[in-house]
Amino acid sequence: MVRRLGRVEYEATWRAMQDFTAQRTADTPDELWLLEHPPVYTQGQAGKPEHLIVATDIPVVPIDRGGQITYHGPGQLVAYVLVDLRRRGYGIRELVTRLEQAVVDLLAAQGVTAERRAGAPGVYVDGAKIAALGLRVKHGCTYHGLALNVDMDLGPFAAINPCGYAGMRVTQCRDLGLKLPLPEAEQVLAQALLGTIYS
Repeated sequence: MVRRLGRVEYEATWRAMQDFTAQRTADTPDELWLLEHPPVYTQGQAGKPEHLIVATDIPVVPIDRGGQITYHGPGQLVAYVLVDLRRRGYGIRELVTRLEQAVVDLLAAQGVTAERRAGAPGVYVDGAKIAALGLRVKHGCTYHGLALNVDMDLGPFAAINPCGYAGMRVTQCRDLGLKLPLPEAEQVLAQALLGTIYS
């Protein structure tokens, strides 16, 4: 099931993912949530405070996914994947690969060559990160997911070491010349994910 949630507060959405995962049974259908967040930094479980290199008025929310600090804001398309891996028959590494590949395929269809990087989850174009990825697995079921930079203010990334990498460049669809309005990006990303994760 695909849920298009619009622009929603981060913490309430995170708690809703936790609740959904805690309450699901072996028969609960998997879901894909597509949305935007107001400006927020999220800090993964192993996150180091020094990766916030400049204090801002943007809130920092410590959360339960893997990875370090990242930024979410308007114009970034977030896809949360609520998947029962046991039922799907593949593990977390395979899910990460499939998530990344869905974004690579989406961008390839738009004429942009993107790549995955060993040991650095996410999707990159000419060395700059265009999509970040972080997941949590509980009782064989996943939540959190990926964030694709579509048409946003990239300024807040300058206040952090994105995903824990000092000097990591970030990019977005708009800066690559892609005229991809967020609703259209939602549609094509949903199709890509439904084909790779939920098939």
